Amino acid sequence: MANTLPTSPPDANDRFAIVVAEWNRSITTKLLEGAIETLTAAGVEESHIDVAWVPGAWEVPVVAQRLAKSGSYASIICLGAVIRGETTHNEYLNQGVSLALMQLSLELDMPILFGILTCESMEQAIHRAGGNVGNKGSECAESALKMVGLLKSCPNE
Repeated sequence: MANTLPTSPPDANDRFAIVVAEWNRSITTKLLEGAIETLTAAGVEESHIDVAWVPGAWEVPVVAQRLAKSGSYASIICLGAVIRGETTHNEYLNQGVSLALMQLSLELDMPILFGILTCESMEQAIHRAGGNVGNKGSECAESALKMVGLLKSCPNE
């Protein structure tokens, strides 16, 4: 039978950072609320959650990088909402930010969660920020908790 690596719950020293975009703040505030509620429900002290507001999704990776390199956090949760407009601007934003965060996560061997909505409309964003599709901020926080716990069980170089 195969062995399953256990996922540990957060410990008292685990700190989490949340980088959240101000653009589409009516959406991103709800994502942030969902993330914080999920972390605290899992036993993370609110004093162990740091929030950094950035102007928009494009600015998320550089702040996530700075926070990750500080060595102070078990995970970085990145939240934002990029909504399609009349041009293809959203496509460049979404691709650049997602690739930067993935690369950063791999380079620093740290869970950096992509909770940036990439929606066709404001209505879709509303549904994903606590509406009938759930709260993607909460889902990102759940993934962060699972990844932090799993990485504690994974062999390190």
